Amino acid sequence: MAAAVRAGLWHRGVISVTRRGSHSHSNTALKPQYDAIIIGAAYLQKGGLKTAVLERRHVLGGAAVSEEIIPGFLFSRASYLLSLLRPHIYQDLELKKHGLKVYMRDPYSFTPMLEDGVRGRPPPSLTLGADLAKTQKEIGKFSEKDAKVYPEFLSYLERLGCAIHPLLDAPPVDIPGLTQGSLRKKISALRSLKPLVKSGLQLGKNIPDFYELVTAPVMKVLNRWFESEPLRATLATDSVIGANTSPNNPGSGYVLLHHVMGELEKEKGAWGYVEGGMGGVSQSIARSAQSLGGDIFTNRDVEKVLIGQDGSAKGVVLTDGTEVHSKVVLSNSTPYITFKQLTPQDALSEAFITAVDQIDYTSPVTKINVAVDKLPNFLAAPNSADGKPGPHHQCSIHLNCESVEVLEEAYREGQQGRPSSRPMIEMTIPSVLDPTLAPPGCHVVSLFIQFTPYLLEGRRAWTDEDRERFADTAFDWVERYAPGFKKSIVGKDILTPADLERVFSLTGGNIFHGSMSLDQLYLARPLPSVADYRSPVKGLYLCGSGSHPGGGVMGAAGWNSALKVLADFKRL
Repeated sequence: MAAAVRAGLWHRGVISVTRRGSHSHSNTALKPQYDAIIIGAAYLQKGGLKTAVLERRHVLGGAAVSEEIIPGFLFSRASYLLSLLRPHIYQDLELKKHGLKVYMRDPYSFTPMLEDGVRGRPPPSLTLGADLAKTQKEIGKFSEKDAKVYPEFLSYLERLGCAIHPLLDAPPVDIPGLTQGSLRKKISALRSLKPLVKSGLQLGKNIPDFYELVTAPVMKVLNRWFESEPLRATLATDSVIGANTSPNNPGSGYVLLHHVMGELEKEKGAWGYVEGGMGGVSQSIARSAQSLGGDIFTNRDVEKVLIGQDGSAKGVVLTDGTEVHSKVVLSNSTPYITFKQLTPQDALSEAFITAVDQIDYTSPVTKINVAVDKLPNFLAAPNSADGKPGPHHQCSIHLNCESVEVLEEAYREGQQGRPSSRPMIEMTIPSVLDPTLAPPGCHVVSLFIQFTPYLLEGRRAWTDEDRERFADTAFDWVERYAPGFKKSIVGKDILTPADLERVFSLTGGNIFHGSMSLDQLYLARPLPSVADYRSPVKGLYLCGSGSHPGGGVMGAAGWNSALKVLADFKRL
């Protein structure tokens, strides 16, 4: 999760409105008038606009939150890993100064096998990390050829990933500006081409490779590079994580690239744990905004956007009837919630509403947060006698990922409306690096699981019995890799796609605020007509993951939309 998901806030939003939210996080009361309301800011406040952030739930941060669901255990309840927080945002908002601390992971990937070991040895496993020599030795257990070409593969991914960074940090090309209006406006819009040209120049002769990776099934690419099944399957997990697709489906290559193009502490492609859970990211951003004079409020549920007689956004109305007025409103909610629930329908055209209905929010994800009273003990890497965590415990632990066919079968079952009987599980244990999350000797465990449908058999809502049954299935599989896991469980929190929607307002339970398929990226995210963050309602903007560059790229949509607002604000 993902990131979004995994990687990000799974959202983020001058009123800014998010559909989440305690009481005020500011030292002031909610004012009746702001320059901007964010449903859902530091950049707008920094740009000179008086800004208010409104959150629905009692906890700040959307899906990047830390919650003590089980007494004594602090969970990153939804989003659980950090990577795609853009470096310039990290620096501009001085997030370290405002309390953000990250634990780097090395090694970062561990794939244990179920097959028996040889002559009493543990079952085989594959561990990947920053130490290239050690990683090649691990891969060499399965294929010397793969071990030899692995460094070249990493360079290949880094070249492609770094080349698209300019596109992440800028709004999409301004097509209306280039094609409509005066010559002066067209010339001004030419500047929007700069990031695209810069990416193209960086790709250079690698443009065909980039095109192939983002459009092809990832297995077409991985099969050309590697022959060993454990390595191919492990890498393929990043092509489907959070996405309702399989490694053999076109477009899965882009999902892989999306998850390796981040960086953390200047380390390309790295993912880490945030001290105190992912809420630490949200809290540091909030403190930065407040230091600049921004107001942040929780338990403020927005009912609708106020539309003036001139047809422009004038603020919001809360569910308690309170009106808060502003010159602009930014919505960090999903496009569906923004345009189908918050915006009065008579302010939008019928054609636009129909287009919003076609956005794909399908989610295959169930997240289970587990509190355990002892460290999981894997057959493939037994715990030491002193009980201290091993290097593999800090990794993303890939279960049921020994082969691509196992992933494919899990996907096929999910498409038939059934939870996978042998689900793909990404397991993380952040408390092995962060002691603030659990009591001594205990741990918090995150299970990010695929594939599970929003409705069972395409028609039936999940019951508590269904949830418990699927959790037992997941725990049974963990037990096969780490005997004793089930007995160590002291509490759990099960979030199916429908629960992710109910708790975090993630439409369809989709952690990216909409599918990361090629038809919903860049100029078409979330729709071609609103790809520049401006909605059909003047003064109402999108600033969440449903806009470019998409789910998990923390802060990028907010930064890009802030540029649009500040530019427009000069003309208001």
